[in-house]
Amino acid sequence: MNIPFLDNWRKRHGDQHAATLVAAVENDPEGVAELLSECELLRARAGQSGLQLDDSPESLEALDQLPPRWRGATADPEELPWLGNDAGLYLGTVIVKTVSGAAWDVWPEGKPVVRLESGREIDVVEVGGDWVATGAPELSQVYAEAAEN
Repeated sequence: MNIPFLDNWRKRHGDQHAATLVAAVENDPEGVAELLSECELLRARAGQSGLQLDDSPESLEALDQLPPRWRGATADPEELPWLGNDAGLYLGTVIVKTVSGAAWDVWPEGKPVVRLESGREIDVVEVGGDWVATGAPELSQVYAEAAEN
């Protein structure tokens, strides 16, 4: 599985199956939310551009406005999946913290998603990957749609 946050999680909990992460969401949702919100690579890249990520909807708008240097000729192709993953987890973090009734969930294979009060699930990791690769959809637009539910 190509999800960077799992490396940190495995260091703390050992190399266990996705079922353990699913159980962790049920037993310790705050701990899992904290783990998912780390997004170290995205926070570092944003910081290099002078943007401090504060888990607000406005920070998503600011991310959307950053020049996408990671897609340029000097981009590190090995970093793109990690950055996309972090962008998705950051989007999910902002939604969970600011949209009433939103919560983290984990699909049985271990993929983190955001479940809205309406029952709709957003595959934020996929959204983040698309955003890093193409710039669309904008993170702030996905947030706005989630906030409307």
